[in-house]
Amino acid sequence: MTSDLQRTVFVARDGVRLVADRGGSADAPAVILLHGGGQTRHSWSRAVERLLAEGFQVVNYDARGHGESDWSPEGAYQLTDRADDLATIASDLDVPFLLVGASLGGATSIVAIDRGLRPAGLVLVDIVPQPDPRGIDRIVSFMRDHLGGFATIDAAAAAVAAYNPRRKASADSSGLMKNLRLGTDGRFLWHWDPRIIADAPEHHHGVVQHAARSLAGLPHLPVLLVRGLASDVVSDAGIAAFRRIVPRLELLDVAGAGHMIAGDRNDAFNDGVIAFARKMLSAEARSTP
Repeated sequence: MTSDLQRTVFVARDGVRLVADRGGSADAPAVILLHGGGQTRHSWSRAVERLLAEGFQVVNYDARGHGESDWSPEGAYQLTDRADDLATIASDLDVPFLLVGASLGGATSIVAIDRGLRPAGLVLVDIVPQPDPRGIDRIVSFMRDHLGGFATIDAAAAAVAAYNPRRKASADSSGLMKNLRLGTDGRFLWHWDPRIIADAPEHHHGVVQHAARSLAGLPHLPVLLVRGLASDVVSDAGIAAFRRIVPRLELLDVAGAGHMIAGDRNDAFNDGVIAFARKMLSAEARSTP
């Protein structure tokens, strides 16, 4: 099914090129997938297969500064920059669409909605406006600890395994090359621009918390939060704080999954998101004249 995907390039308002995989019928309701910080669109591979098999149109793109998308010459990596990118991609659709955003992708979605984007529904994958700072610090520390790269692919795989021991390590670490690039000194570097972590996480959290208030004024926008029960980013307190803003919030807890839910428990994640997408996009299609 993934062979039906077309590599597509969108051009952001500031000229940054955003590389995406796009598949499904142009007339079908769409799902836009937004990966987390430090990831690429390849983190959604299995979800894309399921969504296409269910008849949805899919747009799965690398965020600016990640994967095959351009690095911003000016270091423009604020959430408002990312929200503008999402608006550019959504403007190319003539059908109802659902946003599915993991971590940074979820934060981007909230800010884009605050700036006027109107999806048929929103799925936030292990992110809330008030995340547990301990989990966020662990993620940022992992990213900052390896800016110098790795001597071998196996060394990079060992670092990933140490960060996420819950996930079964692959016998073949060559697949990790989707997340690496070869530096001029022969070392293997992460695929992302180091400037994406230049600002303190608290700065971005403040932007998301302010933007999330707009969700209270959109009572007809369905919101699903998918939480990994082993996550150290989304706590009960964070969910309670979010529910005070969005009482209609739906919650899907995924057992045996941490922050990287789509990779830890693909089956449960895909089933839950597809059920939500069917319900929301079918309802939107019925209400559209």
